[in-house]
Amino acid sequence: MPKMKTRKSAAKRFRTTGTGKLMRARAFKSHILTKKSPKRIRGFRKESGVAASDVKMVSRNLGI
Repeated sequence: MPKMKTRKSAAKRFRTTGTGKLMRARAFKSHILTKKSPKRIRGFRKESGVAASDVKMVSRNLGI
């Protein structure tokens, strides 16, 4: 059986933790930052977990 290939676009966007959870970066942090509060911008720095409904699709794209 051939090896499973990783989708490189997914590999750049998601990572797995030591316990196996999938993490992603937050959206809306790249531009038009003047109207967003500093507290909100700080929150964009933190990673968040992938939604439960998307875990199957993302893990398949990562070749896990």
